[in-house]
Amino acid sequence: MSYYDIDAILTDAEKIPCTFQIDVPDLGYLDNQPGHTLKSGSRVALPIWLAEMLAIANTGAVDMDDPSQSSKSFITFDLPPALGNDVVQALKADPRSVPLRDQSAHFYALATHMMELSEEPELSAVLRKTFVSRAAEIALHARKVGGGGSSYHGREGGGGAGGKGKGKATKEDNASNLGVGGAGEDFLRGLDEWERKLFRSAHDGTKASKEWMENVKKR
Repeated sequence: MSYYDIDAILTDAEKIPCTFQIDVPDLGYLDNQPGHTLKSGSRVALPIWLAEMLAIANTGAVDMDDPSQSSKSFITFDLPPALGNDVVQALKADPRSVPLRDQSAHFYALATHMMELSEEPELSAVLRKTFVSRAAEIALHARKVGGGGSSYHGREGGGGAGGKGKGKATKEDNASNLGVGGAGEDFLRGLDEWERKLFRSAHDGTKASKEWMENVKKR
């Protein structure tokens, strides 16, 4: 990933809940106490790039009375609300029903980064299933929009000059229980950045394929 990738920069700026393991002088403003010491046990939200460095680093101090407490990490961290239990359970129930963008515009990038920092086998399995399920739905919608005849706007009015006929829905059109109306549009609005890129690629591919087929027929 490029150092100048704006999506990577925005993902690293996402804040996660952290708990300080030591007292830190003059950092009380992070806990709305300017001029005071930030006490051990204080919970604050820090951007990922900073939380990662503080979690990996250690104090380097040696506690002669209790060696187990030597060289503690500055902080520990938890999963952000976007990857909380409520969200995970909703994804388990029906991945397509969750508007990921409402959780985070960079949902998958955030999840990937968090799984690099901590072992979350259950979360990994849920996200893998979520991406596969939603990718199929995204491809279906991209095909409808990119194919023209099966677009959101081209369902009715195909029966002659009077426009009274209705085109039949194909098997592929009926494959999604979201339909092609408001629910389908809500689904598309809930795509995170990775999914939006996938939709654009699938849409452009469908459109290019349709144009190529039309050019072949004209020859």
